[in-house]
Amino acid sequence: MTQADERILEFLQEKEIVASPAVIAANIDYTGKYVSNRCRMLADAGLIQRVDASNYQITDFGERFLDGDVEAEELEVQDS
Repeated sequence: MTQADERILEFLQEKEIVASPAVIAANIDYTGKYVSNRCRMLADAGLIQRVDASNYQITDFGERFLDGDVEAEELEVQDS
């Protein structure tokens, strides 16, 4: 997990919205390309889910992670 990963999850949780990587990036001060890569990895780990071709939302698993019910060591998220 990277700091950006947590910021992506927090943004989606706080706003309770479905958003594209570009929208997320504009709100958390990372590049769209970087956020897009991280979103794919977060989706692979089950923390967020793709709802259509370009938008994501946080999953219950992602919410549980932010609440501290899931440890970072339990996740399979690449730090690249």
